Amino acid sequence: MSALKTLAAFSAIAGLSVAMHAWREGYDLSPPAAPSVAMAAEPSGALVAQAQTSNPAPAQAPTLPPTQVAPSQPASNEPAAAPPQVDLTALRYFAQQGDTRRLEAEIARLKSLYPNWQPPENPFDLPAAAPAGDPELDRIWQLYAQGRLGEVREAIAARTESQPGWQPPADLLERVAVAEARLQLVNASNLQQYESVIRIAASTPSLLTCSEVDSLWRVARAFAETKRPERAKDAYLYVLTHCDNVGERLATIQMASQRLARADLDPLLAAERSGPDGVGEFAALRADLARASLSKAADDASAQVSDADLALIRKLVDAPEGRASDAELLGWYALRRGDAAGALPNFERARARDDSATISQGYALSLIPLGRFAEAENAMARWRTASDGARAVYLAAAANLLAASGGQIIQPDVLARITAAVGQARDGASAQQLGWYAYGLNQFVTAGQWFAAALDFRRGDEPSAYGLALVRQRLGDQPGLAALQRAFGPRSPRIAAIGRPDQAEVAAAQAARDGGTVPPTAYAAAQPSASAQAMAGMAGAGSPFAGAPSGTSAQPGGAMVGPAGANAPAAGFAAAQPSSAMSGAPQMAGAELPATADAGSQPGASMRAGTAAAMAGEAGAGSIVSAYAGMPSAAVMGAGAGSQGMSHTSPQPGSSAMAQGQTPPATRRAHVAPSARSEPAASAAPARRVASRSAPARGCGGAEIDPSTLSPDAAMARGWCLLDLNRPLEAAGAFESAARRGEGRTRQDASYGESLAYLRLGVGDRAAIAATRAPQPAARRIELDTAILSARATSAFEAKRPVETLQALDERARIAPERLDLMVLRGYAYLELRRWADARQVFSAVARTGNREGVRGLAALDQAQGRFANDG
Repeated sequence: MSALKTLAAFSAIAGLSVAMHAWREGYDLSPPAAPSVAMAAEPSGALVAQAQTSNPAPAQAPTLPPTQVAPSQPASNEPAAAPPQVDLTALRYFAQQGDTRRLEAEIARLKSLYPNWQPPENPFDLPAAAPAGDPELDRIWQLYAQGRLGEVREAIAARTESQPGWQPPADLLERVAVAEARLQLVNASNLQQYESVIRIAASTPSLLTCSEVDSLWRVARAFAETKRPERAKDAYLYVLTHCDNVGERLATIQMASQRLARADLDPLLAAERSGPDGVGEFAALRADLARASLSKAADDASAQVSDADLALIRKLVDAPEGRASDAELLGWYALRRGDAAGALPNFERARARDDSATISQGYALSLIPLGRFAEAENAMARWRTASDGARAVYLAAAANLLAASGGQIIQPDVLARITAAVGQARDGASAQQLGWYAYGLNQFVTAGQWFAAALDFRRGDEPSAYGLALVRQRLGDQPGLAALQRAFGPRSPRIAAIGRPDQAEVAAAQAARDGGTVPPTAYAAAQPSASAQAMAGMAGAGSPFAGAPSGTSAQPGGAMVGPAGANAPAAGFAAAQPSSAMSGAPQMAGAELPATADAGSQPGASMRAGTAAAMAGEAGAGSIVSAYAGMPSAAVMGAGAGSQGMSHTSPQPGSSAMAQGQTPPATRRAHVAPSARSEPAASAAPARRVASRSAPARGCGGAEIDPSTLSPDAAMARGWCLLDLNRPLEAAGAFESAARRGEGRTRQDASYGESLAYLRLGVGDRAAIAATRAPQPAARRIELDTAILSARATSAFEAKRPVETLQALDERARIAPERLDLMVLRGYAYLELRRWADARQVFSAVARTGNREGVRGLAALDQAQGRFANDG
């Protein structure tokens, strides 16, 4: 039966060979009615079977090649022609060797050459039934079977010379020629000489059979690479129409999915066959194609998703074993289109199945436009240090919760984690909202501290300056008020009008012009409530803002108490101009969406990278939701990449953080060891980088340029330009293209640039891989190794892996002196491992340099050893 199937497939190859000749000569042939493909694997690569169901399309009747003409029927008055002599040498040899696959292929070949010939019922009886074979010829066939084609040619030549009358079987010569053509085709394909691949295949139709499916794959790829997708689709369709091997069929549809557009895949998917259980062989692939389509639509609101894809994903989500990632995809798809209410149920379902930082981010971003800020803050509380994007979403929820508290009590534990998160992130927008919250409760000193901190986080911010000016007016600090009016009065009428009779009118007019509201009025109650007194001290001497900028009065135990005014000033936030988030991460309601997802959580994890940027301005400028959107990226991310400042959020002696075995705040990555990302930037870049700076097009030639269309040198110059513009993700792609295609110094410099770009992104592992693309000079290699190990140490510490942190620091110390910020990191790693003596030695050394982080580390160490009472 398998031989007959092979025969049917072989007879159909005639039509494909005719098409191959036409394709090579440039003729236009109508493609067969068959489906199209999507999801690829290289012929030599691993093949993952994933597909979708469909009814197979009928195959087109094959056309005989012009060289093969069916014999005409003899006239009735002519004697019948003698049956042709069929050379069974190869058939007998394959039967002797027990080579079933080649035996079946040979039967199919002979059947196509001699339509009236009938194969023996049991080919394995041929050796016994046939006359004695030719030992020398059998040896030549054995050489052929072993792939020793050169020796086959030599043996034929030697026997022809020794036996002048001997003629090698035509079948043997044809097979050797086909095998040699196969080798040529494979070599041309590996060398990406695609026109040669097509030429060889067109001249050797025997290679285009189901027994030579690898050749068919390579021909299809050659058509795709030479911009002839219709011909590539025909080649893939031939396999799906005529070949039966399940693994090869799945591999074919996968390869086609990578080479062809989605629109070309439907005819290929229509060739799907159903199994005994009624499930289509391409069902998994159809699901992945739908996920990819949905993922793309989550990036681009204008992208269309077919109803069939949406229905399929919804069906998968509704299944009892449905994935959380599929529900998350539907959530991001709806959120990207402004449908927060539609996104929320999907994120809720995803959280119920398998919660993650990215799922909770989507959940919180769905709650914020619906005004459910407390739920959003609570959902993100456990994930607020998982990533920069998670922290930004948490701060968005917290800022909106503070702005919309409307007289409602914020629980002490909630307020405590908000203030801690704001201090760690150095977030000006949230610090400003904390100022208005305290201002509405008559806590003017505390409000002044937060407003001053907001100004410190976000220099020149008029709304924060306005809040601080109102506080100084309330406290009677005329010199401080006058200083603010001198600095901001020329550009802020409401700050200039403070103290004048028309103060309220000017403030209202500016708020109306900016699309916001007026600031809150302090409550008349002179004494805080009991619940407010319970929260006293959150912004006092023990807080990160105990040393707030001048203009505030020291008030130990100053309370962050009670509810904020109902009309907290969203105008202050609306006045700030939106800024792009770090690394291109998008914003919605001032929050960054995750740039990446957990590995394996979903196929389109990167789809959210652009989601919130377009969403950030969708809520009106005066709304609470959009209040956070103007937050500068520096406020979200902490100190810049080149900052050498130390964190102001280290555990204090009165804190129980270290005693409970917790690590220092997550922002220590931005403050303690910032140069893990930026060290190589200080070194001299290749000369091409200088040239890129002097290029007239400061926009680096346009944002949509595919670096693979540029020469290696031009792609590298574009990479340096993008890196200068702090667009490291795009720069990495340009450098990678240059390194992959360039040679010599170009490859070396491009590899170096790619490493720098990934270090700028904080992806140390990718930087290490890029550094291996080409050998680097010793100085540059040490520079890269130093930065990569710094990044590795910082990442390990954030992941609470102190042993790996110390290993990376020790390795780095062998090639470069240890900086103070990394010494502090080492001290905290020792502290996590309870190596008290080592931690004290390191912190003492840092403290002797006059660095305050050393003192803080010693205090944390004393607290962890129980030397100080926990006085809260």
